Amino acid sequence: MEKFKRLESTALPIPRANVDTDQIVPARYLKKPRTDNFGEYLFRDLRHLLDESNYAGARVVVAGRNFACGSSREQAVWALYDYGFRAAIAPSFGDIFASNALKNGFLPVVLPEEVVLELLKNEKKTIVIDLEHQLVNQKHHFEIAPFAKKCLLEGLDEIDFTLSQAGRIADFEKSYRP
Repeated sequence: MEKFKRLESTALPIPRANVDTDQIVPARYLKKPRTDNFGEYLFRDLRHLLDESNYAGARVVVAGRNFACGSSREQAVWALYDYGFRAAIAPSFGDIFASNALKNGFLPVVLPEEVVLELLKNEKKTIVIDLEHQLVNQKHHFEIAPFAKKCLLEGLDEIDFTLSQAGRIADFEKSYRP
């Protein structure tokens, strides 16, 4: 997984609420293997969102509330990640999406709705996400669970983290007496 410390990018604005995971990656692509480039399926039925040349190379999505709600498909995160996005900013996210995002190296940033609306108004402005200090544009603080933050900063998924603890696990197993 790619380390995530600081991200500076233009943002793709999606100024609508309740963009669901079926809009992010339609169900007909869900049986594809993970080795496929899921970025090809991102917003497949809403491709106009990605066709605006002003947002080419954007690595951040700024969206309305309840972004990525709906069914629990990890492929929605894969599609965003494979296309090149590394973070999304919204007033709220679908719970399962947010969990899947963090496990796959994608940062869901929750900010107050008025802040998100301001970011959407300044569409072509560069957005800076500083994960270490948990700030957007050096002034908007966001929360993240300490374990998820550690994994993102170090570029570890849960399996990598567990493997990094092999020495401690071995020591425990040697000293453990049932």
